[in-house]
Amino acid sequence: MSSARAERLVNLVLCLLSTRQFLTADRIRAIVPGYADAATDDAFFRMFERDKSELRELGVPLETGRTSTFDTADGYRIARQDYELGDVDLEPDEAAAVALAARLWESPQLAGAARGALVKLRAAGVEVDEDAGARVQPRVRAVDPAFAPLLAAVQTGRAVTFGHRRGGEPGEPQRRTVEPWGVVSWRGRWYLVGHDRDRGAVRCFRLSRISEPVKAIGPAGAVAVPEGVDLLEHVRRGFEPPPVVDKVRVWVAAGRALGLRRIGRVVGPREHGGRAGDELEMDLRQIETVARWLAGHGPDVAVLHPAELAEAVRRNWAGVAAAHRAAVDNDVAHAERPG
Repeated sequence: MSSARAERLVNLVLCLLSTRQFLTADRIRAIVPGYADAATDDAFFRMFERDKSELRELGVPLETGRTSTFDTADGYRIARQDYELGDVDLEPDEAAAVALAARLWESPQLAGAARGALVKLRAAGVEVDEDAGARVQPRVRAVDPAFAPLLAAVQTGRAVTFGHRRGGEPGEPQRRTVEPWGVVSWRGRWYLVGHDRDRGAVRCFRLSRISEPVKAIGPAGAVAVPEGVDLLEHVRRGFEPPPVVDKVRVWVAAGRALGLRRIGRVVGPREHGGRAGDELEMDLRQIETVARWLAGHGPDVAVLHPAELAEAVRRNWAGVAAAHRAAVDNDVAHAERPG
């Protein structure tokens, strides 16, 4: 829509709201700026018909009628009670939630919209409890640099490319090309959910691991979000623990490995290598993960079952010992080097 037409529609709405009488088309042509530009009567009526259809499609309650029986032509007006928004009443907890939401959107790109929403609520006579919002601090903040460009790409339906570093992996970020479906918050962090073109599957990316620049590619509207997709469910699946594949039985020295004791079930007292302790039972989901955890306790823990886990713990110990020997040999060689 051109700016001239938009301005004319706004003027038409203001005109029809300000009167209780039905205004004829000729009267509207004379007082509403923009219609005087019509070169002929036919041009005006075509313009006016388009504007009426536009207002009705926008949901404006445009009435047609005559003020008296002496009128010879239909007129138009907008009933204020049908057009205006009804009273908005917020409960105390709802008002606090609105204030908290306004504090959440503190990024420069969204702060203006948040302030504008508060101004409109106050103009409508709705009190927003900002003191309550200050007492409760939001855990999620939209401050990641990638937030604004990704949100813009979602709104315009464009694919994006960006660098992404997987958690705990060193090296340069990998370049990814993604069709973004949405940006959602989960457990205090923001995530992008979309179709990863490089892997041909749905993927979730933590925004704090996305490196700039985030570049939108392709035409607007090219990305189609599947109907009924649950973005939070896709993120939630990434945090679900793997299935239990076995039961682990370990010996734990008396008074040691308190973290293991909190998550395990004590079967009973047991000695191992002449030391007193307890036998614990725990769920086994991923052997390598549990092996690294147990290996960190050294001689205070011994794996009784399964044998694959015990072997994985020994491999961890052997790797640490080899790394330590290499470091010692390097120090010795450096110390023996002349001058």
